[in-house]
Amino acid sequence: MHVAWLELIDFRSYRRLEWRPDPGVNLLIGPNGAGKTNALEAVGYLATLRSFRGVGDEALVFDGAERAYVRGGIDRGEDRGEALVEIEISRRGPRRTQVDRQRLRRVSDLVDIVRVVTFLPEDLDIVKRGPGRRRDLLDEAAVQLRPAAALDFTEYERALRQRNAFLKMGAPDDVTLSVWDERMSQAGGRVMARRAAVMTELAPYIDEAYQAMSGSDSTLSFSYGSEWGGSADATISAAEHAKTLAEAISAHRRHDLERRVTTVGPHRDDPSLLLDGHDVRVHGSQGEQRSTALALRLAVHRAVTERTGAAPVLLLDDVFSELDEGRAERLAAALPVAQTLISSARPEDVPIRGRRWDVVDGRLEEAA
Repeated sequence: MHVAWLELIDFRSYRRLEWRPDPGVNLLIGPNGAGKTNALEAVGYLATLRSFRGVGDEALVFDGAERAYVRGGIDRGEDRGEALVEIEISRRGPRRTQVDRQRLRRVSDLVDIVRVVTFLPEDLDIVKRGPGRRRDLLDEAAVQLRPAAALDFTEYERALRQRNAFLKMGAPDDVTLSVWDERMSQAGGRVMARRAAVMTELAPYIDEAYQAMSGSDSTLSFSYGSEWGGSADATISAAEHAKTLAEAISAHRRHDLERRVTTVGPHRDDPSLLLDGHDVRVHGSQGEQRSTALALRLAVHRAVTERTGAAPVLLLDDVFSELDEGRAERLAAALPVAQTLISSARPEDVPIRGRRWDVVDGRLEEAA
C-alpha cells in the first residue's frame, strides 16, 4: 500500500500541488514554514479525514479561498489496483468525500483503502500527560486493526453526549435516564472489549519495539486503570463488560445527577504504560519516555501490518530533530519497510537515505 500521487488545491499553504512520492523513503527538506508538515498532513487527511494537528476543517483551507481539494491515488497492490480518493473541504459547509467516484458512506470505510501511522514530536504527551491521549491511541489502533470498531466508539460517544446533556437539564426523569444508561453501557461494553483486544495484540510488539529503541532489555507493558471495573482481560466478553458498566452507572446515578455529568465509564479510564513494572510517566527518564512513545507507534504499525498484510504509510513530521544521535539511529534501524514520508529542516538530522524533495514556496522539487 502506498500513495501513488497526491494533488492539492488551496490546501493549507498550497495553491496547487501535484506530487508523485516514491513508494519507499521520501525526505521533505525545507526551512520552517515552507509547507513540509502541510504535505504530510494532506496524506494523513486522505486516510482519516482529520488533521493530525487536531484542528478543524476550516483551518485547512487556503486563506482567501472557500474550498480546498485533496485528491490521491492509492496503490493497493497488484491484486487490488489503484483507488481514487477525492475530498472537498468547505470553509463553511459539509465535507464531501468520494472513493472511485462513489460517495463515501462511513469514514471507517477509508481504513480499507489507505492506512497511516504518524510520528509527531507531540507523541511524548501520550506518555507524559493525562490519560486522554493514551485512550485515543488505543481507540485509533482498534479502528486500524478492525474498522468495525469505529461504530462502537461513535455509538458510545453519542450515548455519553446525550446522557450528559440530559443530566445538565437537571430533570430527574428516571425512565429517560434509564434509556441512556442502557445505550451507554451496551456501547461501553463493546468499547472496553475493543481496548482489551488491542492491548493484548500490541503487547508483544511494544516490548520488542522498546528494546529496539532503547538498546536495553527492559520490558514495556500496558496497565489499565478503571473506576467502574473495566478490565484489560481480552477473554471477558463485551456483554460482560456491559453488565459491569451498567451496575456502576446505576450505583453512581445520584452522584451523576448532583454533578450533572457522567462520572464513570471508558471515557474516564486511565491506560498506562509500565517499564519494568513501574509507571513510565512517573518514574521514567525523558529518554525512556521518548523511547516509549516511539515504541508505541512502531508497535501499532507492526500489528496492523501483521493483521492486514499491508504496511501502513509512515509519516514522520520533524521527529529526528527531537532525538539524540543514538536514538535517531535506532529509530532509523527500527523503521519497517513501508512508504515513508519524513520532514526535516536539517537533512543532517535524518540518518536515512531516500528520495529527497526540497520544499520551497509551495512546491516540492526533487533534489538534484
